Amino acid sequence: MAPRKKDKYVVYAAGYTRDETHGLRIYDYDSEKGRISFREKIEISNPSYISVSHNGKLLYSITDDGVHAYRIGEDGSLSYLNRSGIHGMRGCYISTDYEDKFLFVAGYHDGKVTVLSLKPDGSINKICEEIYHKGFGSVGERNFMPHIDCVKMTRDNKYLCATDVGMDHVRVYKLDHKSGKLTLADIIRSEIDSAPHQIKFSLDGKFAYVIHEMKNIIDVYSYADDNGTPNFEKIQTVSTVNDYHAGNSAAYAIQISTDGKHVFCSNAGDNSVSAFDRDEKTGMLTRLFTLPISGDFPKDIAVSDDDRFLLSINNESSTISFFRIDLKAKTLVMNGPMEKFHSGNCIIIHKVV
Repeated sequence: MAPRKKDKYVVYAAGYTRDETHGLRIYDYDSEKGRISFREKIEISNPSYISVSHNGKLLYSITDDGVHAYRIGEDGSLSYLNRSGIHGMRGCYISTDYEDKFLFVAGYHDGKVTVLSLKPDGSINKICEEIYHKGFGSVGERNFMPHIDCVKMTRDNKYLCATDVGMDHVRVYKLDHKSGKLTLADIIRSEIDSAPHQIKFSLDGKFAYVIHEMKNIIDVYSYADDNGTPNFEKIQTVSTVNDYHAGNSAAYAIQISTDGKHVFCSNAGDNSVSAFDRDEKTGMLTRLFTLPISGDFPKDIAVSDDDRFLLSINNESSTISFFRIDLKAKTLVMNGPMEKFHSGNCIIIHKVV
């Protein structure tokens, strides 16, 4: 019998360019060792976030002049398709709906949600919707205006959730799948001065996890669509840090494991990563550990499909650090030397399809 074909993975990493010109890099990923080897760099300015389409065939990136689209090759290589402006300031988060028909951009600087339609080949078509959040937050020196940090669809592909760190809430918009227009359907209100940063949904779509920068917490919500009305109910709040954490800590990235049994998050300032057991029936989280990542400002993390390895891209130390995960022993052990990466923002382990 022929040996089973080994799955191939690549790592995409993006960071601010500043005095460089190539903000996006491609690495070959060794899934047995949890290490990367440099392959290629892509010329692009200040990609603050990247995202792979749900069909695994396209990569989209934020850039200074809007958004760029790339086709992913059979070996994980990237071929430039096209770009589009977004009629606003540079975005900070990008994602697609679950049919890969629309592209969503979050605007931190101008508090704007932008929806762009996608062509059948994955290239960017045109702007369908532009919504500016309005209002004033509670903390003058930081939350004086709307700052949208994340735009993510519910798993049933009905509603777009936009986290607003400036206004301490998540706006839930119903998506018109023909026009790309958004209609406000609900507002999930977080604690005052908590700063909801990102939202992720469980694989079955029944639970939402909102990580909050300023209060270093994850709020867990049950979710259901009740006859065209989104219903979010908070069922748990857990801390992302230890009691003795650094005073300037800010909870940042959040990831759900491929099998849905664990949740991981990063804490900037505290410069740590936390892992949680996740009860698949109740959605509840139990923290396993919070341990250091040997870098400064872990802006994003990537976890391997088998939960054996974790990669942390550290913005202020300009490094990628590597770890072996042992969830049973509740440990995180450094897995070889760090890789230099200038002002990293986002990192993805991608299984080539």
